[in-house]
Amino acid sequence: MATFCAGRRAQWSLEGRTALVTGGTKGIGKAIVEELACLGAKVLTCSRTEDGVIACITEWRAKGLEVHGIAVDVTTAEGRQELFSAAEEHFDGALDILVNNVGRSIRKSSTFDFTPEEFETIINTNFSTVLSLTKLFHPLLKAAAAAEGARDKGGSSVVNISSIAGVTAVKTGAAYAASKAAINRLTINWGCEWAKDGIRVNAVAPGATNTPSTESVPRSTELMDRIPMGRWADPHEISGQVAFLCMKGASYITSQVICVDGGWASNGWM
Repeated sequence: MATFCAGRRAQWSLEGRTALVTGGTKGIGKAIVEELACLGAKVLTCSRTEDGVIACITEWRAKGLEVHGIAVDVTTAEGRQELFSAAEEHFDGALDILVNNVGRSIRKSSTFDFTPEEFETIINTNFSTVLSLTKLFHPLLKAAAAAEGARDKGGSSVVNISSIAGVTAVKTGAAYAASKAAINRLTINWGCEWAKDGIRVNAVAPGATNTPSTESVPRSTELMDRIPMGRWADPHEISGQVAFLCMKGASYITSQVICVDGGWASNGWM
């Protein structure tokens, strides 16, 4: 019985897996880094500011987590290449898990309020960056999936952090919604396209979540009424779903967009 149960428990571990999380020093990204590291993964993360990376690495190492970090801007081709080179060296040419968390929102109620530059910035950060970076890392993900015993661990996994704004109409602005809807479609297509390479691709679409970037958003009665569970999410409630999708327990799940939103996306317009 002990041997049988040990095999089952292995489905819920990330022990020895390698993971890259973009934008991992704040909010949901930071929670994802901590979740994966606590479950045994060796994590590399990045942020645009060196001070932010150093502060988080110091905090995580004090907690006994195996996390490394690099200061790069992944919205640029140069930054993505620098991150790739660092990850390739750090993980010996193979990557089990890629979490595309970097994103940006500019909240405006009307499409006509956006300048062309603002619209382009959001599309570039939330969509084009994910597209380019994931294509760049595909060889490392494929190499990990081809390694001996990789199938026993569920293969390689890409998790894109989307939003319920890409699933239903919410007041985050058309540019943000369009970028996240594009991510959802990309996720679905990649999951089908890359299954032959042993790479699963899914997206997690958070609803209202308590992070530093949402502190200024009013917790209105109107908003709370749209969330059946009646509250905002904690970042670790999002990171738990991300971790699950990277495990062997999720080895038959791909091309899915999973809303973690307290039921909001099923409850209509906010």
